[in-house]
Amino acid sequence: MSGDNEPDGLSGLTDRRRSWVTEAWRHVTEERLRELVVGLVGVSSPTGDERPLAQHITKSLASVGLRAACQPIDARQANSWARLEGDGTGPDLMLYAPIDTLTVGEESEDVPWIGPALREDMRSEATVYDDLVTGLGASNPKGHAACVMMAAEAIALAGIPLTGDLVAAFGAGGMPTNARPGSDRLNTGQGVGCSFLLEQGLHTDYAVIAKPGWTVSWEEVGLVWFDVTVHGTHTYVGSRHRLPYDNAISRAGDVVRHLERWFAEYAERHTTGTVAPQGIVSSVRGGWPRTAAVTTAACTLRVDLRITPETTPVQAKREFIAAVADLTRAMPGLDATVEMILAIPGTTTSRESWIFRSAVAGWEALEGRPHEVVNGNSGATDANILRGRGIPTVRVGMPKVTEAPFDIDFARGMNTVSVREMQKLTRHLIRTAVDTVTRSHAECDSAVESGPAVEPEGVSA
Repeated sequence: MSGDNEPDGLSGLTDRRRSWVTEAWRHVTEERLRELVVGLVGVSSPTGDERPLAQHITKSLASVGLRAACQPIDARQANSWARLEGDGTGPDLMLYAPIDTLTVGEESEDVPWIGPALREDMRSEATVYDDLVTGLGASNPKGHAACVMMAAEAIALAGIPLTGDLVAAFGAGGMPTNARPGSDRLNTGQGVGCSFLLEQGLHTDYAVIAKPGWTVSWEEVGLVWFDVTVHGTHTYVGSRHRLPYDNAISRAGDVVRHLERWFAEYAERHTTGTVAPQGIVSSVRGGWPRTAAVTTAACTLRVDLRITPETTPVQAKREFIAAVADLTRAMPGLDATVEMILAIPGTTTSRESWIFRSAVAGWEALEGRPHEVVNGNSGATDANILRGRGIPTVRVGMPKVTEAPFDIDFARGMNTVSVREMQKLTRHLIRTAVDTVTRSHAECDSAVESGPAVEPEGVSA
């Protein structure tokens, strides 16, 4: 223990690993973490345009002696990665974070959908409030990416002898979105950067993804998107009283109200383990904005429906189509069609996996108490891509900032980070990394078979 009641974060490690972790932690300072996150926030990286930030990350990692590379996907989008080589006798570990922001930071694309105007935290410019840093993506994803950078940098500076490779990877296109206007490719989000990294050979035995939530998460929801097109009659306002009238927009409102009730029932039915999959109607398309004189013959609703690891996209599709069919039977004349337009399965990592056990041991050592599982989750990340490609992956992150000199809404939660919490997450990433890439494959395999990833005090490595 570092004090009478404060855990030192090192319990369960051998003497040698304690010294390695302690030496790496010595390089983790609030000043350096603040410098890293301010630098990341200052480089705009909306989904599809991450290349300048990937170049910035690569330069930063190379400056501390890591073998780093910027990996272009196209002229505008790129990943970044760095590798610290081991001697080849142990498992490889990836510390991963996405780097794109969901919104752009410019009025032309964000307003009015984000609100009536852009606040300072919604722009790619950092503002420091003592422990807090605000700016577009300051917490999610850039504060978490800064922690991965700091962890890799600290381990490199500590000169720890590794058995396996440590890879720090930063993926473009991690947000749940398709292409923004002007892109040459539709698939710029939904984990495209993570997929490209893996396709290009950046595979490891285990992975830790840094995304919000101070817990070790081993499962998460997937997602399916649907277009629900509600059909009606194209007619003229001047003839409404003389011709058949069936307004697709009015009908679409009935569908939305039905789905809002159904989403709550769906979530209750499918809540299991740590996940509680939700659904929303996210946008409405229909009619000609240039004229208000006529009705549209079709109005399309876009739906995001989250799914558990136990529910396949096809199963979710059938259930959703049945829900819409129930409404059409209850409302004579309603004509609605459903098309599934996107599908990413949910995934899970076994809690017997080495990486889960090691990450939980680190969490408990830092907190001095049993691991606290957070339930009711409905967020999806690139962990689904990593697990889907066969890499056992856990998710660890920072808690949402709750005390600040401003109100914390959804956007400020994404755009505000605590440097003290960054330091705790970075320490956890370092401990988990050192605990993994200084072992042999046999050690990790045998630890999974025999029990938790802890060792007797005072035992040499």
